[in-house]
Amino acid sequence: MSLIFRRGIASMTSYKNTSKIVCIGRNYADHIAELNNQRPQQPFFFLKPPSSILLPGAGPVIRPKGTNLHYEVELALIMGKQVKDLEASEEATALDAIESYALSIDMTARNIQNEAKKKGLPWDISKGFDTFLPISEMIPKSDIPDPHNIELYLSVNNKMQQEDSTNLMLFTISRILSDISKVMTLEKGDIIITGTPKGVGSVVPGDVMRAGIRVNGKELPESMIEVRVEESTSTYEFTET
Repeated sequence: MSLIFRRGIASMTSYKNTSKIVCIGRNYADHIAELNNQRPQQPFFFLKPPSSILLPGAGPVIRPKGTNLHYEVELALIMGKQVKDLEASEEATALDAIESYALSIDMTARNIQNEAKKKGLPWDISKGFDTFLPISEMIPKSDIPDPHNIELYLSVNNKMQQEDSTNLMLFTISRILSDISKVMTLEKGDIIITGTPKGVGSVVPGDVMRAGIRVNGKELPESMIEVRVEESTSTYEFTET
């Protein structure tokens, strides 16, 4: 049994045991600007349900009827131990609590999110549909010595749309884990996605997204995501709340 195959099995087992997915919003300045959002004074986060996970190699991403579907490529942290009341200054402790990394695509029904923001409603629907979190195989920590200095990229139909370094994150990983852990205890297997850089945009049925991570210019095979978008066959169709 190959090492890559064993890692794939381990990834699927871990993801199926995830209790929560915590998502950091507005963590890259250029992305904040492109959506005309306000820059936060502290890490801003929300939740996606574990049922939104699209396992490595699975697909397609399903676009619900009536939605403007956007992609957001993000570095994911897979927690390896419980974390509670962590201080932001405890950087070594924060990184030690991470079991592995992954790449994820935070799919977002942007028109639903925009309506929710306008009316002061929760974002859950816009982020929570099934298949709305394609995720790569787990990446060993040894392959990413410095998670604050890697390149994330995403293309649609082979046209590069997002390509930026995590050194542009407004809040460090230790600050992110600190703020989350003072609100809710992080458990082993929890997933934290750390925000998206600029370049988000729409995808439609038939489009193919490809995403990955580069470390010092080198592609990480475990990080690769390739997934097609298809229209939902469900009777659900979004209408204004």
